[in-house]
Amino acid sequence: MIKFPDHAPLDDAQKNQLTALLGAMDARQTAWLSGFLAGYQGDPAASAATPGAASARKVTVLYGTESGNSEELADQVFKAAKQKGFKSSLVNMSEAKPSDLKDAGTLLVVVSTWGEGDPPEAAEEFYQQLMEGGVSLEGVEFSVCALGDTSYDQFCQTGKDVDAQLEKLGAVRIADRVDCDVDFDESFAAWSQDVWSKLADAASASKGPSIAPAASTGQFPVYDKKNPFPAKVLENQLLSGERSDKETHHVELSLEGSGLSYEAGDVLAVLPRNAEDVVTSLLNATGLDADTEVEVKGVGKHSLGAALTVDLDITGLSRKVASAWQALAGSEALAKLLDESSKEAYKTWAHGRQIVDLLEQYPAKKVTAQQLVDILRKLPLRLYSIASSPKAHPGEVHLTVAVVRYDTHDKSRKGVASTFLADDAPKGIEVSVYVHHNKNFRLPEAGETPIIMVGPGTGIAPFRAFVEERAATGATGDSWLFFGDQQYNEDFLYQLEWQEHLKKGNLTRLDVAFSRDQPEKIYVQHKMQENADELWQWLEKGAHFYVCGDAAHMAKCVHETLHNIISTQGGKSAEEAEAYLASMKKAKRYQRDVY
Repeated sequence: MIKFPDHAPLDDAQKNQLTALLGAMDARQTAWLSGFLAGYQGDPAASAATPGAASARKVTVLYGTESGNSEELADQVFKAAKQKGFKSSLVNMSEAKPSDLKDAGTLLVVVSTWGEGDPPEAAEEFYQQLMEGGVSLEGVEFSVCALGDTSYDQFCQTGKDVDAQLEKLGAVRIADRVDCDVDFDESFAAWSQDVWSKLADAASASKGPSIAPAASTGQFPVYDKKNPFPAKVLENQLLSGERSDKETHHVELSLEGSGLSYEAGDVLAVLPRNAEDVVTSLLNATGLDADTEVEVKGVGKHSLGAALTVDLDITGLSRKVASAWQALAGSEALAKLLDESSKEAYKTWAHGRQIVDLLEQYPAKKVTAQQLVDILRKLPLRLYSIASSPKAHPGEVHLTVAVVRYDTHDKSRKGVASTFLADDAPKGIEVSVYVHHNKNFRLPEAGETPIIMVGPGTGIAPFRAFVEERAATGATGDSWLFFGDQQYNEDFLYQLEWQEHLKKGNLTRLDVAFSRDQPEKIYVQHKMQENADELWQWLEKGAHFYVCGDAAHMAKCVHETLHNIISTQGGKSAEEAEAYLASMKKAKRYQRDVY
């Protein structure tokens, strides 16, 4: 039975109608309806006729995003605020300063944490300035929705930092911060409901317009996270050579009939499946029957085997999962390992281990299938940089996939999504996908603008799309690609394509670094340094600089080398070089797609 709050602006008949409607809908339908109502603008004439008290109240929605999730959720909040009659604005942290928040009114923050506690790339400058303080936010009220991933120790750390700092600077918290895992729908909905409930007094004087039936938006259904498109595999071929130490696949998928569109620089979200042998190992560790019926929150009833295959993350071992399992197993040894005073001990033990190791080492005498399902989070989607231009390959989307296989603690492990695509997605199989737009990784609008691209390994993917896009549009700007991998003869991804692009003039210059073809290791940053003078000249001519690939090592080294080139070739101090880079970021001339 749905319980409506006392202040709900509904009469008894409306409450009964809404209760009946929601009771007849499944989880996917209610999630869609929630998003629709959040963005519904209503009848402009009706809104203008009864502006109410809420229209005098200012709501600022501030977001910091890495992959786009925070931006999408912030947009929902913004639209909901407008529909409720608030004077609302939507602000990206990349375009804001902390001093701008003094007049924010009610500040609603949606911000993600990237990697080990870092702010999103585009939000770094705002975050640092906010942490430095120096601004009074008295008179501002706020609430924070933090996005993160419980598989990382510094879960939602950026959101936690922003939440604490806003209070420290004098702002008043109107609703508690909510920390969302990768499966954020329910947590975000709870946070939104709390926020609007706290602001209800201001909004209650404004009687919202009636909701009209949703109009058809076109011939295609909406394919997104809740309703992915079954894309047929057109091609799945091994790119790396037979003697390569790596395994890299080129995967082509059909988008025909989906209505999905993308731009060069966007990413494709893939909803993978857990491998059969991994599911079997978990069933063996618990002694549970795969045919047992279970209820998966937000999904519905499934057999345990199906739930472990398509619904749940059965590999990622987090402290949260370990703690939940300890409550079931009652293991004193596990409790001691999880004790807050020995965080490092648990971290050391968990490194390289997966959930099956936890279940085997600390078995439960009796656990039900439902109890197991309830402690596992939903299977996270995986994001892959798109390796194709829609103009060059209409109706298709291409991926460059590095397959992850390794051994730890006497067990063979494998990446969930990468081995799903490599082993279980041959030509003709359907893969659940949707397009995730990456507005922070885009070609310059002017086709005559030069571009510099640094993409070792599978970081080459978006630059294949960039070069194809510029070729298709007849862009005249010069383009320079730095590519690196281990061996020239085994790992030169898309070699023939690059040579053809060079021949046709679609690619101006190509510099490659193969680390294992000589005694000393040579990487892309070394090739940048070798060409420091010319690279600086390109920058001074307005070139846009792009990096894609590993964040922990490669992107860091590339950034340091770029900083050094600007300093030495431009005759600048370290501080001046940093300011030069900051201005490039601000102008969107320095963009990174790192992971």
